[in-house]
Amino acid sequence: MSGFSRTVAYNFSIDTRANLQRGIHLADKTGRRITYRYVQPDDDIDAITAMLHEAYAPLAQQGLRFVATHQDAETTRRRMNRGETILALDVDHVVGTITLKDADQTEGSAFYNRPDVAGFGQFAVRPSHQGAGVGSTLLALIERRAQEKGVGMLALDTSEDAAHLIALYESRGYAFVEHVRWPDVNYQSMIFAKPLR
Repeated sequence: MSGFSRTVAYNFSIDTRANLQRGIHLADKTGRRITYRYVQPDDDIDAITAMLHEAYAPLAQQGLRFVATHQDAETTRRRMNRGETILALDVDHVVGTITLKDADQTEGSAFYNRPDVAGFGQFAVRPSHQGAGVGSTLLALIERRAQEKGVGMLALDTSEDAAHLIALYESRGYAFVEHVRWPDVNYQSMIFAKPLR
């Protein structure tokens, strides 16, 4: 869609779902025109997986085994199918992704098991586009979608050793809830949540 300003992702009067189906076009902080839209059946899952590996590589170099550091394309597809996946594209290249998991797909701890809690994951921005507002826009879009769906609390989890990610989420109003140990990673995770109602 044309005519969107930089603040459209934060404008709560828009129909986010309909606009994401068509595509929302916003300039990032460098002036690049980024398109935000839902994942489509013909999107290249291998390319999305490669972008995830690239975005999570610094965490892997720290010795943190996030799933996105090594997952295969089938795992990427399975994780996207847990809810609504939004892609960020620079022309035709995927430069970011995030998945808003449905409340019934957000489980595994006392907090996540609550019916009013939805979560997000598989959140990544290609290193070449980090720091330009792409990640902030992806977060704003899924927060808005969660509100539209009536979600009470939006949650996420990350490694307790990922200080820069913790700082990012805290700066956006997410607060620590509880620790959890997942079987498929090599670190203790921290769950953060933000009330949306």
